[in-house]
Amino acid sequence: MNEHKGIITIKGEPLTLVGNEIQVGDKAPDVELINNDLKPVQLSSYLDNICIILTVPSLDTPVCDIETRRFNKEAANLGNNIKVIAVSMDLPFAQKRWCGAADIKNVTTLSDHRSSSFGNSFGVLIKELNLLSRCVFIIDNTGTVTYKQMVKEITNEPNYEAVLNEIRKGK
Repeated sequence: MNEHKGIITIKGEPLTLVGNEIQVGDKAPDVELINNDLKPVQLSSYLDNICIILTVPSLDTPVCDIETRRFNKEAANLGNNIKVIAVSMDLPFAQKRWCGAADIKNVTTLSDHRSSSFGNSFGVLIKELNLLSRCVFIIDNTGTVTYKQMVKEITNEPNYEAVLNEIRKGK
């Protein structure tokens, strides 16, 4: 398994990402994730749309909460052909509870807790924590990664405007 140390940090301390590092222009790997009803779903089942995929360490942390709420709000104005998906290692039960408490209606939450297939296939699995790093991918309706924003310090929020500008550019 590929390992990349120092691409991201937590409170300034370097962490190790494992997996295949996906870049802009690559085809998105088709991985299996678990939805809030505990059913397996393939990532490809969402790719008839443009997808903004957020990877977050845990929805139950302040920064992940803020980020996912912000994208939920933005998604309401992006159009029906754009889907926002948040992937974490949180159990589906926790994701469903969090979505209900946060009134999340425009973001689909999916869990990578069973096999870490998303984390390993996209190169966003944090070895030391067995959590996903904070990253935003945009995947077009051909399954090609058109944008990637790896947030260096995982306690920071992503650059929302950069993501939204990229989406507007591609509309």
